[in-house]
Amino acid sequence: MTVSLELIGAGFGRTGTLSLKGALESLGLGPCHHMLEVFSHPETADDWYAAAVGDRVDWPALLAGYRACVDWPSCAFWREISAAFPDAKVLLSVRDPERWYQSVYETIYAAISHAKQSPDPAAQDRLRMADRIVFQNTFDGRFSDRAHAIGVFERHIEDVQKSLPSERLLVYEVSSGWTPLCNFLGLDEPEEDFPHANSRDAFQQTVRSAVRR
Repeated sequence: MTVSLELIGAGFGRTGTLSLKGALESLGLGPCHHMLEVFSHPETADDWYAAAVGDRVDWPALLAGYRACVDWPSCAFWREISAAFPDAKVLLSVRDPERWYQSVYETIYAAISHAKQSPDPAAQDRLRMADRIVFQNTFDGRFSDRAHAIGVFERHIEDVQKSLPSERLLVYEVSSGWTPLCNFLGLDEPEEDFPHANSRDAFQQTVRSAVRR
């Protein structure tokens, strides 16, 4: 049976997306695409970069084999992906904007800035893609401007909510746990605890390990 995308994560990174990846895979919606998948499959970095510069992308081919996607790079293309998979539901993960900004600044922003010094060409391809999609395209190269970045974050949330019918969209905080997620997906709640992953220290170690691959 062909695997097709069933859930599209529209929330920015650092809104609990790695925890969501684990939760969705526990619910049978795996594998779930996440930025870490690009580091594991560096051959896809060029395709994501092509999307970032406006080239035409075959979304079913790029996301073949995945039942769900969360985090960057896919959340930057939620509109295109949701059009390519019209039967897929959309999950908008959210978080307090001030805490979200500080978390991104101390993790993704710091990690990419540091990792640009890597001499590995493959790592540079992945980092070039991540920097272009996240910091250049999404935040206009102005992520260090806190007010601007938070404004982008808040407008993104409003845009997703205005663009999709309520029956297709769940606005979700990972602190809410299994119940709203499972109700939205029509699935039974697992007995296991909801996963909580990707602390700032763990994130920095993950990126360092990925860059060294």
